[in-house]
Amino acid sequence: MRTADRQIDPGRTGKWRTIACASAVTAAVLAVYWPVYRAGFIWDDDAHVTRPELRSLHGLWRIWTEIGATQQYYPVLHSAFWFEHRLWGDSAAGYHLLNVLLHATAACLFAAVLYRIWKNFPAATSAQHKQTFLAASCEVKSRAVRTPPADGVQWLAAFLFALHPVCVESVAWISEQKNTLSAVFYLFAAWAFLGWRGDGRRRLYWLATAAYGLALLTKSVTATLPAALVVVLWWREGRLSWKRHVLPLAPWLAAGASAGLFTAWIERGYIGAQGAQFNFSGAQRLLIAGRAACFYLGKLVWPSHLSFVYPRWTIEGGAPLLWLYPAAVAASILILAFAVRARGPLAAALYFLGTLFPALGFINVYPFVFSFVADHFQYLASLGVFALVAAGWGIWHRRARVAYVPAAAASAVVLILGFLTWRQSQIYRDQETLYTATLAENPDCWLAHDNLGVVLEHTGRPAEAVLHYREALRLKPDYPEAYNNLGNALARMRRWDDAEAQYAQALRVRPGFAVAELDWGNALGDSGQYAEATVHYENAIRLHPDYPDAEYRLANALANSDRLADAMAHYEQAIRLQPDYPEAEANLGLALATVGQVEEGLPHIEKALRLRPDYAEAHTYLGLALARLGRYDAAVIEYRAALRLNPGSTETHYQLGVALRALGRMSDAAAEFEAADRPAQR
Repeated sequence: MRTADRQIDPGRTGKWRTIACASAVTAAVLAVYWPVYRAGFIWDDDAHVTRPELRSLHGLWRIWTEIGATQQYYPVLHSAFWFEHRLWGDSAAGYHLLNVLLHATAACLFAAVLYRIWKNFPAATSAQHKQTFLAASCEVKSRAVRTPPADGVQWLAAFLFALHPVCVESVAWISEQKNTLSAVFYLFAAWAFLGWRGDGRRRLYWLATAAYGLALLTKSVTATLPAALVVVLWWREGRLSWKRHVLPLAPWLAAGASAGLFTAWIERGYIGAQGAQFNFSGAQRLLIAGRAACFYLGKLVWPSHLSFVYPRWTIEGGAPLLWLYPAAVAASILILAFAVRARGPLAAALYFLGTLFPALGFINVYPFVFSFVADHFQYLASLGVFALVAAGWGIWHRRARVAYVPAAAASAVVLILGFLTWRQSQIYRDQETLYTATLAENPDCWLAHDNLGVVLEHTGRPAEAVLHYREALRLKPDYPEAYNNLGNALARMRRWDDAEAQYAQALRVRPGFAVAELDWGNALGDSGQYAEATVHYENAIRLHPDYPDAEYRLANALANSDRLADAMAHYEQAIRLQPDYPEAEANLGLALATVGQVEEGLPHIEKALRLRPDYAEAHTYLGLALARLGRYDAAVIEYRAALRLNPGSTETHYQLGVALRALGRMSDAAAEFEAADRPAQR
């Protein structure tokens, strides 16, 4: 067949164009987020990544049925974390890579939603209709076929979302998988719903409803989706009908409202978003909302000086200039509603503000303690702005006399955003880098000082940590966690009296602070004052009866005081409160073996090793129990397993020597005894 006679299949051409564009978006996202693949866990990631006590099937059941088992009741999110831990355990790389892929998927779904909005745009439209939003930038015809005119516009919007640096916080922070995963469900629900509106296939409606439910159970900010769809339908058709437009979304609206109210209750009752720090008047909340809306739009337009924690604004007194922010927002809405003929800009503004609404200050969220704004709060809301910018580019591209100028400008913007995202993602490579960068942008961030102190203390630099804790307390003198952390650092430096003074101050600032009682007990136990430590552990349990760590620590103190019977009772209570507690199981097994109940103790130590195979001390305890039963060959295997995990354990070297001597292997035993003595000779 001659080339001139070949027929072009527009559907096939569009399919390959879509695959190419989606592949380009994904490749770009994978490239610009390259620095995060070797990043670790930060801040509250340990509260999101599945804790040891939730890693069993029973733990998965608790994720769904027990409020408080996870930091927030987002069971789909925490089920995802549960499955991820099964796949790659405690390796942060797996979580980071998945988060990046989810973000790329969300960007491609965003393009699909925009295309579906354009595709279902009414064929018979007025001139005014054709000037709105994507329609104006999408009416492109060729002599052969009517090509999908939204391609360039929708994929530009996808690239803007995929590569904008305000999204880095959501993508590079493992805890914010709640954003990326919920965005996938949210956008898929929108895509399916718009498909149902286009061709009436009922299964698409039910598919959309299921996806929306999953989105709500991943992060409740997605409750704004039905309102967003109402805005889209109004923009597209120019009017709203209760039966055709609102009624199909009524169940969604009810479910979203319920999820939002439930999350607000969790924020107050379980996370702590209540008290004097949240006692804002209606006027103050309006000031917060107005300034936050302007702030978020400003960061989208000019993404400079991005920070993990932004300064918390002072709104007390309501300075007259602060009213310029809500006034500017209100004036902008009025202008778009009455002075701009096209509905698209108003629809984008309504989407932006409506999706931001849960984070604008009208509802208490815990992060308001340290800042009223955060980049991850506008992850979904930014979609409206990106769509409008891409639509504007489409109008320019259609009307430009020189076609390559708009294309070059779009390419330049995408490349600049990609570079900024690559640079911003580097600060998430570890906690010390993150908090140091935060303090460079926000020197008075008491939270960053405190968190950096924790990092420095855990990396063996308690003296440096003390400086940051003291700075945090200078900035926020009523911060009990900083007093407690300062006490921990001083205890690590063996400054016992100074540490006790800080624990006491933490309890004065917050009476009933069970963690401070626990840490005070730990410091006393580390200094050999087991009787005094017991008092503080008992205080912690009195304040927080379901406190497995306090039960475990109390049991250790009692065991060190030769009160093994009492210790075993508290180990058992710790296990009742936290069924998958390897340390409590191992120590209970050791205690039983010590009092001669070796057969009863063995199952507990073995369970500890099933829960945590790399638990060196449990291998040693199992070796001791087996040696008491005369099973020296098996004991040797366990001691060697312990030494592979912890080669410097003098006690394990000694016990291995005892077992080898019992087997008659005198030269091997002598080598182990020598290894046990070697550190003492240095």
